[in-house]
Amino acid sequence: MPVSAVDCVQPAIQHTREQLFRPFRFAQWARLALVGFLAAELHTSGCNFNGFNFPASSHPRRDNPLPSTLAPFPHIDPARIAEFAALIVVAAIVVVVLFFIFLYLNSVFRFILFDSVLKKRCAIGEGWSRWHRAGRRYFLWQIVLMIAQGLVMGVLIGVPLAFAAILGWFSNAREHLARTLLGIVFLVGVFALCLLVAVIVQILAKDFLVPIMALEDVDFADGWSRLTALIRPEPGRYLVYLLLKFVLAIAAAIIFGILTLIPILALVVPAALAVFAGYKAGLGWNVTTVSIAVVFGSILFAVLLYAVALISVPATVFFPAYSIYFLASRYPKLDALLNPPSPAQELPPAVGPPPPEPPPLPPSPAPIG
Repeated sequence: MPVSAVDCVQPAIQHTREQLFRPFRFAQWARLALVGFLAAELHTSGCNFNGFNFPASSHPRRDNPLPSTLAPFPHIDPARIAEFAALIVVAAIVVVVLFFIFLYLNSVFRFILFDSVLKKRCAIGEGWSRWHRAGRRYFLWQIVLMIAQGLVMGVLIGVPLAFAAILGWFSNAREHLARTLLGIVFLVGVFALCLLVAVIVQILAKDFLVPIMALEDVDFADGWSRLTALIRPEPGRYLVYLLLKFVLAIAAAIIFGILTLIPILALVVPAALAVFAGYKAGLGWNVTTVSIAVVFGSILFAVLLYAVALISVPATVFFPAYSIYFLASRYPKLDALLNPPSPAQELPPAVGPPPPEPPPLPPSPAPIG
């Protein structure tokens, strides 16, 4: 019988406890951190450092009568822009290439994470060789989703903006102030609705489409067809699942977001002190120093993300387990893997009555004589 989203919370907690702490194995914990990082299963809140602003001096400079907070931007030498132009182009290309590499790794490691939580055993090499084919299909799905989102946003937002420009709302903004405000409210509402739909689709894909694609060995189109067939009889329960997962994600973000302050302070503060020391030593920004800063900054950022992933391993295991228990009660093939029969249940039952005993042998004839 299908269980509710609330009933799946306790089994998911028990599953997480058994996989991580009974017994505790640091090697598995470290592998799960890497898998969770590459699968983008980090449930931590973002850290906002915008509030830490150094107070600027309120005394105006002699060569600039305006306060420092109102001073115009400094003059940018075109020669300096040309000096960094090649570095900016290379950085942009590297960012695009790294984005698609990470998207492919994310697609494969999403299946590795599902398999690791289902079996309570994390083996990255074995998982890669087993799931890279399904990961390629999911990678294609993610690209199709991004293209579809871009087209929908372009139509729903670009078309109204084009009509407003044709009607002259932008050139005579004061004459069309009310219409402009209503248009802005409409566009914000459309953007929020599109964002909500995109988030729901992504959650359904990584929570339910991935297990169906993994167990049925189908592409994303057939997987969505089978998933919609499961959702159609009880859409309300899936809605409750999404709402409860949103609440649980907020709670996890608060808890693990506080814990991630430890590695952030341990890594970022020394790096900031090193940059400040270099500034005081007279080091300036040129192609060499910027390149070195980018390389070391990227390494520091990767180390920081992995440290955050190590702290977030309980959430990395809990949320996939939560989705697995919810889907297993509606998907018999997953339920058979999650709850395998005991050895006593695997024995075939006896069929029919026992065979009859053979009849007794007839008596031997009496001897003659």
